[in-house]
Amino acid sequence: IKIWDVQTGACLHTLSHHSGKVYSVAFSPDGKTIASGSEDHTIKLWNASSGECLATLKEHTNWVWSVAFNPIDPHRLVSSSADGSIKLWDSRGECLQTLIGHTSQVYSVRFSPNGQILASSSEDQTVKLWDVHTGQCFETLKGHSKKVYAVRFSPDGKTLASSGEDRTIKLWNSQTSECLRTLTGHISQVWSISFSPDGRSLLSSSDDQAVRLWDATSGKLLNVLQGYARGVYAVAFSADGQTVASGGDDN
Repeated sequence: IKIWDVQTGACLHTLSHHSGKVYSVAFSPDGKTIASGSEDHTIKLWNASSGECLATLKEHTNWVWSVAFNPIDPHRLVSSSADGSIKLWDSRGECLQTLIGHTSQVYSVRFSPNGQILASSSEDQTVKLWDVHTGQCFETLKGHSKKVYAVRFSPDGKTLASSGEDRTIKLWNSQTSECLRTLTGHISQVWSISFSPDGRSLLSSSDDQAVRLWDATSGKLLNVLQGYARGVYAVAFSADGQTVASGGDDN
């Protein structure tokens, strides 16, 4: 894991305690802590300033695909794993709850903006919504025909986006669970999605070597960003929504 100064481009720290590939990283909402999830079955918590490893969370029994902090509580985080479970943790490394419901590995998990709901996506072709306090699944969203790799809430929490191996992005009403739109255009699996800070736009990245920009309300395709020679695994907006970052398999 590398920590970079975005102004100078300098690498500030290299964090190297994992013994396998690192699949996910996340900053706490106060920016003081970094969580990382790895192929070594662990989550590690790091001091973002010093690079010190603060804790190692060890209860998963397979690869950890996704980690995320509660946006309103820097001391709570969630992880999802190839072992089919979702786990809620505190910043001391204690597992608070284990959420079971998916029938296969869970690729992505995210808190709603108010921190009250979790959304997860799985190899079992479903998206599930969970009550953070009870740990109960209260809705299962079906519509994808293959693995679902990514799930994201809009900034206002009203819309949920999911994407997957079936080459589509689906937009759901997070309160009624209605599928609002299915966005088609990618010609291979869609690895990553990201809402703009104002919630009006959505980015998607795919194995088809392209990043697509969509109108999140109408579903209209606004732009196709090309330039990769291989698949694009990650995409994100800057905080002001004016810049897009993406990462792919062409190094």
